[in-house]
Amino acid sequence: MSDRDEASAHIIAVANQKGGVGKTTTAINLGTALAAVGRRILLLDIDPQGNASTGFGIDPRDRKVTNYDVLIDGAPLTQAIVATSVPGLDLVPATIDLSSIDMELGRDRSRAIRLRQAMQSSVIDSYDYVLIDCPPSLNLLTLNALVAARSVMVPLQCEFYALEGLTQLHNTVAQVQQSLNPALRLDSVVLTMYDRRNNLSAQVAADARKNLGDLVFETIIPRNVRLSEAPSHAMPALLYDHTSAGSVAYQKLAAELLRRRNDVIAA
Repeated sequence: MSDRDEASAHIIAVANQKGGVGKTTTAINLGTALAAVGRRILLLDIDPQGNASTGFGIDPRDRKVTNYDVLIDGAPLTQAIVATSVPGLDLVPATIDLSSIDMELGRDRSRAIRLRQAMQSSVIDSYDYVLIDCPPSLNLLTLNALVAARSVMVPLQCEFYALEGLTQLHNTVAQVQQSLNPALRLDSVVLTMYDRRNNLSAQVAADARKNLGDLVFETIIPRNVRLSEAPSHAMPALLYDHTSAGSVAYQKLAAELLRRRNDVIAA
């Protein structure tokens, strides 16, 4: 039984302006792990690459209404939601059309709040968690996610220069807090692509914990072949091989997230 202090969904932007850090992998597999313990999950794919949509096997030809239609044309969110192969996890897909959003919205005064407006739909209250898979840049799409979200989760790869990009993201979050979303918090960092054979991974993890403290989850996501293979099979790693080290790590990450939110898993 849940002990959350909010009746509505908790909205998490999975963001990092650097590419290849595990944003989509985290959004897909964390969402799947949360759904596996009975939470209702909505995943919003706002990356023009549409990798989260592909990762759940949603064929581009079947993406009739997408986040592009929601953000540009004001299509109701309910029209864009599609079920996935994971019970309890729904998705709003993306297509390459999203890449033109900065140009199309131009100087529109509502350009930064389009997603928040769309998510005022009562359908959001039927979910426990909404995960927003952001593109690898601090563009208008990411800004919309930050304005709509309650918290920011940053996948941080255990590689050289990993911490440098956090300063820019932190500054962007601070600006959004001041102007558009005072409730926004950058409250979690997830260490990804950890290679125990590499001393650099251990050093980056230690530096992250030293500089970011409790923001860093205890759970670490390892480099794992199954995590890399799963997208080519159009399914989350937890469905592809739930016993793999990567899948087990995301199950632990989901449990840690629930503990942090005092969201108790029913016995």
